[in-house]
Amino acid sequence: MRMSKKVLVTGAAGFIGSSIAESLLARGDTVIGVDNLNDYYDVSLKKARLKRIEHPALEFHHCDILDREKMTSLFEAGKPTHVCHMAAQAGVRYSIENPYTYQKTNVEGTLNLLELVRNHRPENFVYASSSSVYGGNEKIPFSVEDRVDNPISLYAATKKTTELFAHVYSHLFGIKTTGLRFFTVYGPYGRPDMACYKFALKIMRGEPIDLYNRGEMFRDFTYVDDIVKGVIASIDTPFDYEIFNLGNSNMEQLSRFVEIIEENLGRKAEKNLLPMQPGDVPRTNADVEKSTRLLGFKPEIRIEEGLRRFFDWFKQYHADLF
Repeated sequence: MRMSKKVLVTGAAGFIGSSIAESLLARGDTVIGVDNLNDYYDVSLKKARLKRIEHPALEFHHCDILDREKMTSLFEAGKPTHVCHMAAQAGVRYSIENPYTYQKTNVEGTLNLLELVRNHRPENFVYASSSSVYGGNEKIPFSVEDRVDNPISLYAATKKTTELFAHVYSHLFGIKTTGLRFFTVYGPYGRPDMACYKFALKIMRGEPIDLYNRGEMFRDFTYVDDIVKGVIASIDTPFDYEIFNLGNSNMEQLSRFVEIIEENLGRKAEKNLLPMQPGDVPRTNADVEKSTRLLGFKPEIRIEEGLRRFFDWFKQYHADLF
């Protein structure tokens, strides 16, 4: 019989964090959710996610991971058995204009969590990294064995830093840590600044969409349910220190991605074909052999099915546009 866990989930009102919390609650675990509900994008979407995961076993705290006093109180009172750290300032392009936000939330915030884990000794610390750490890596697919010493965005640099911090705390203090490099996650309740959601809104409003590198971009789009299965497996399987890729392991050209969006909306997009943006990369592709071998990770949702599910939700959530 599986023993239930008490998991502290940071970023619990976020896209991936709320989906993880929902899955943990559904299988009988207790969740201590933490989120600062910042206004990087519409807070009403974050509140809708929290509404979706309401549950007697969810204890939600409106709290910033940078608030060491409050976070210490949560650990002391809640005594989580596991920590799943998904809170972060996301977005490659936003990091160019707002570097200090990334340094504080992603680096200092993670350091706060690692100190709390060091002092309170939960069984496992799982945290979100990103495929962005691969930078301009031209070897395809991206493997966790590849060197990632040359990030090309501040966001990527902060994510690489969290991996280094985790390694130090694992080595010095015997903390079990697992870092997960996510590859372009999409699905219902997704972030409005991600291509899937952003393109859909612009098309429905009759606005042009921007396709960088003239649409010659390739991404390893990964459906959120597949990501969640990988995260849950990581929570359940402590390692001294490991890094895993969580991606679909199939590249899709951005132009094909837009075609599927158009098919779901029944509308054509007006396209601005633009050069590559600073900090961006032309392709991402995950080698998930290690994730499959050690976590049993097997992505199942193809892009056509994943986008259909996204638009089933999108058409309800944005009924005013239809």
